[in-house]
Amino acid sequence: MSDLRKFESGAIRDKQEGKIRYQGALSPLVLEAYGAYIEKHSLLPDGTRRDNKNWQKLFGTPEEHRQVCIESAWRHFIDVLKEHDGYGSRDGLEEALGGLMFNVSAYWFSVLKDK
Repeated sequence: MSDLRKFESGAIRDKQEGKIRYQGALSPLVLEAYGAYIEKHSLLPDGTRRDNKNWQKLFGTPEEHRQVCIESAWRHFIDVLKEHDGYGSRDGLEEALGGLMFNVSAYWFSVLKDK
């Protein structure tokens, strides 16, 4: 029973050691802002909305997908750098950060999906 946690209520759970603690790894403020970014960019020019999981669809082959992501990530990263250095960017810092996070996530998703 040494691998268990016992609570005053009588509840018993296994230890947390070795488990990923997502609450500490991910900021709710960042997740909320990123969700808003995805929602904003799900609106298409014709007024319809794409599913917010649409980003998980590959843009062609995995290699083509990653190439699209890396090119876009660089554009957003340059915008982040410009904002950081006090210059203006295309759409502001939060848009640049959202775009960068989107492309890193989509690229990483493609890599993980290939495993």
